[in-house]
Amino acid sequence: MQDLERELSALAEKVGTLLRGRDWHLATAESCTGGLIGHLVTSVSGSSDYYWGGVISYDNRVKAELLGVPQDALRQYGAVSAPVAAYMAKGARDLLHTEIAVSVTGIAGPTGGTPEKPVGTTFIGVATAKSVSVEEHRWQADRTTNKTLSAKAALELVCETLRCDQEAQASG
Repeated sequence: MQDLERELSALAEKVGTLLRGRDWHLATAESCTGGLIGHLVTSVSGSSDYYWGGVISYDNRVKAELLGVPQDALRQYGAVSAPVAAYMAKGARDLLHTEIAVSVTGIAGPTGGTPEKPVGTTFIGVATAKSVSVEEHRWQADRTTNKTLSAKAALELVCETLRCDQEAQASG
C-alpha cells in the first residue's frame, strides 16, 4: 500500500509540473471517486497555482444541473458511460474556466453492477479546448481499490493528454 501511495503522490506532482509548465489549470468532475482526485492533486504543496476546483457529481441531478450533462444522455447511456464521462469533463472545464478537466464515473462496488456494466466499470474523460477523450476500465478489486485505481488512471490520462497536446503544438 505504501508503494501505491508513493506512486500516486509522484503522479500528482508530475501533473502539477506539466500544468505549471504550460500555465494551465485543472478542474475535476468526480462521481465514483468521491473527490479522491482532487484530494491527490491538492496534497501537493502549491497546487493552488494550477488546480481550480472540482465537482463531486454523485447524483445525476448534479451531473445535469452543474455539469450540463444532457438528460437524454443519462437516460440513453446511463450515468456510467463514455458519453457521460465526456460531458462531465467538458462541463467541469466550462464551469471552472480551465484549460483542462478530468472526469470519472463508474461503479466502485460492491453493489450496483449489472451484466453489461459489472462492478469496477469506470469511464474517465479528459477535455481540452482541442479534444475530448474517454477511456474505459474494468477494475476487479474492492471498493477502495477500484476508487484508487480510477483516480490513478485519471491522473495518468491527464499527463498523457498534456504531453500529447504539447507535442502537437511543437510540431504544428
